[in-house]
Amino acid sequence: MSDSLLQRSVTTAVARNLATTSKTRPMMMSITPRHLLHLLPWVQVEGGTYRVNRTKVELSKAERIEISAAPDGLSFAPGSLRSVPLFAKLPDSVLERMQQRFRTEEVPLGSDLLIEGQDRSTFFVIAQGQVEILSKGAHGRDLRAALLTEGEFFGEVDLVSDRPSDITVRTITPCVLLTFSRRDLDAVLDELPNLRDDFKKAIDEHLELRSTVNRYGERNIDLVSGFAENVEIPETFVDYAANPREYSLSAIQTVVRVHTRVSDLYNGPYDQLEEQIRLTIEGIKERQEWDLINSQRFGLLHSVDPAMRISTRYGAPTPDDLDELLALVWKKPAFFLAHPKAIAAFERECTRRGVPPVTTMLHGTPVIMWRGVPLVPCDKLEVKSRSGYSQSFGTTSILLLRVGEADQGVVGLHQTGIPGEIMPSLSARLMGLDSLGVASYLLTNYFSLAVLTDDALGVLENVEVGYYHDYRSDGRTAYVEGSGI
Repeated sequence: MSDSLLQRSVTTAVARNLATTSKTRPMMMSITPRHLLHLLPWVQVEGGTYRVNRTKVELSKAERIEISAAPDGLSFAPGSLRSVPLFAKLPDSVLERMQQRFRTEEVPLGSDLLIEGQDRSTFFVIAQGQVEILSKGAHGRDLRAALLTEGEFFGEVDLVSDRPSDITVRTITPCVLLTFSRRDLDAVLDELPNLRDDFKKAIDEHLELRSTVNRYGERNIDLVSGFAENVEIPETFVDYAANPREYSLSAIQTVVRVHTRVSDLYNGPYDQLEEQIRLTIEGIKERQEWDLINSQRFGLLHSVDPAMRISTRYGAPTPDDLDELLALVWKKPAFFLAHPKAIAAFERECTRRGVPPVTTMLHGTPVIMWRGVPLVPCDKLEVKSRSGYSQSFGTTSILLLRVGEADQGVVGLHQTGIPGEIMPSLSARLMGLDSLGVASYLLTNYFSLAVLTDDALGVLENVEVGYYHDYRSDGRTAYVEGSGI
């Protein structure tokens, strides 16, 4: 053996056994910034219940009709027709007969369903697809007044009015529609002749009520204004909702178990119990943010009023779409909330138009702004992928919030001062030791969320995140679906 191969020192591999190592705390990749938890104003709730008192709404607002797949095709429950304000007070027997006469129509892209100045006398419910509402502007050009999607409806007034339509409705995707004509309505009333007067009375009451409420459906406050003297001053009052909504605090709970031998012998340099509880709290906070967005009882996505829901015009989120959302939540909008993929898709649309948004710092993280309102990233607004593809494809939603009790916005709810509290509204309580020497700790987090008025929360739906632009050398731009193509 040559001298160069002789061992002249203790090897590093053996010497390492005598050395002290530097260690990190346990890392957890599922931890996110959780900006929503920091941005929401949190309101102290006594007794676990929060009541939102509102003024009385005299005229119900339109809600989407839930479409379901039946053995003979797409349909809906007869009671769903009460989502149409015009039909809200009709007798059940009339609604049931009406529902039975709806027909299913498949309509191609670019079809005119209603034409301004004509009278088709048909009520439409959109089962699948999207339509645009057009109206002549002051200069005679067709202006897009609205975009309707699945579950929404139009043409109900044409059933009871002989006036020609004042809008044009055109499909912008292939659509499946459920239709009900005036001839169908006449047939229903012929089958129930004793209810014809009740039907007319309900319709007349609705049309009369529309003239006495504001655009929010609340009763007008009678006032007098002007310089004239000897004018009788009207009397008025503001009525309140008889059954205000109450929010009960939701709870996230789990039991953390740590063997006493682990916490006795292996407790340095990091406290084993402390690390177990810390990582569990991270998981609780992640679930809390998910519930604040997705819970069917109080989550943001399920709390948006139908009138505050809009859809993207072309799939990808454009500056026009976010401007439309800002026009809905226009009273002190605080922030957008969107999946990082949706924000990236919006940035691509801005780049294509040459209007890159500005950047600001939020909790030490750079985020973009649109019209001075930050777009806050949150992966709890899930991307619904299509047929096994990754989240590079699919659709999601973008939320816009106004926050705070003073501004009648969105608020988080919690109750501080609970036994064993280690942070606001979150407690850790020792449950005891079992016969094997395992200690159990109950972790509980109480919280909820309330939307104080309907116009405090809006949503942009059907946001496609998989569109990319191919900037060609000839100056033209092409849409390419998919990543990196």
